[in-house]
Amino acid sequence: MGRLSVDLCGIELDNPVIAASGTFGYGCEFAEIYDINCLGTFSFKGTTLEPRMGNPLPRIAEGRGGMLNSVGLQNPGVDAVIAEELPRLARFFRKPVMANVSGFSVEEYAQVCEKLEAQPQVGWLEVNISCPNVHGGGMSFGTDPESAAAVTRAVRAVTAKPVIVKLSPNVTDIVSIARACEDAGADGISLINTVMAMRIDLNTRQPVLANLTGGLSGPAVFPLALRMVWQVSDAVHIPVIGLGGISSAEDVIEMMLAGACAVEVGSANLVRPTACRDIIEALPAVMDRLGIDNLKSIIGGAKA
Repeated sequence: MGRLSVDLCGIELDNPVIAASGTFGYGCEFAEIYDINCLGTFSFKGTTLEPRMGNPLPRIAEGRGGMLNSVGLQNPGVDAVIAEELPRLARFFRKPVMANVSGFSVEEYAQVCEKLEAQPQVGWLEVNISCPNVHGGGMSFGTDPESAAAVTRAVRAVTAKPVIVKLSPNVTDIVSIARACEDAGADGISLINTVMAMRIDLNTRQPVLANLTGGLSGPAVFPLALRMVWQVSDAVHIPVIGLGGISSAEDVIEMMLAGACAVEVGSANLVRPTACRDIIEALPAVMDRLGIDNLKSIIGGAKA
């Protein structure tokens, strides 16, 4: 493989750049702009057992350092993804795709993953544990090590595919949660999901989002994400995917130096639809400038 290639849970990627879930849909719209086979892969839209309409409008707000979203996991449900989206995807994407899975109970996570286990196009299951636990008082699965481990164990029991658990930054101790997921059978960790935030409209004097709060993403969260990737990659023995505010080739290298073996690009896709392609194309020149022969050699390199 080339100098940009990396290994993600036993599957070789041509490069470490993954388009993040929620910013890339199922790939169709972006495939009309450029050949998305240039990506390492992409994580498709967060998928639940049943279809979801999402939260009421407005559910997007802009900020100086990024954007807020309160979309609410709008998706057609896993059966429609399998029957419609994956066959359509096969017409223009030749690589394994990452399936992002959401749920509101341990059982729902397991059911969705079991259905996706049977799909040969799916290479990895990225399990988003930022969802509220409907049987646990509404608290997110990702805020408690025991809850995070319960989801991980349930998913691990129904699939042989690599399980990557996506962590929320809205916690006191992200390291203990990452370790609990590893102990429960996770093959990898991705972090960070969005940071809870809000905006107020000065004219109406009311919150901008109908849901009051939303998740902040974009350049503002990059230093926070970098810190958490550093901490978690030190604490676990499984691969870590870094995401949060990545918008340049330099950001990719910085995140890998902190310990990430791959990265996900999210909000940048909404600002500049060719962001992932542009970052991949820029990587060789940036590597040359910094004296980097291959990306595998720099993973965790800032800790040497």
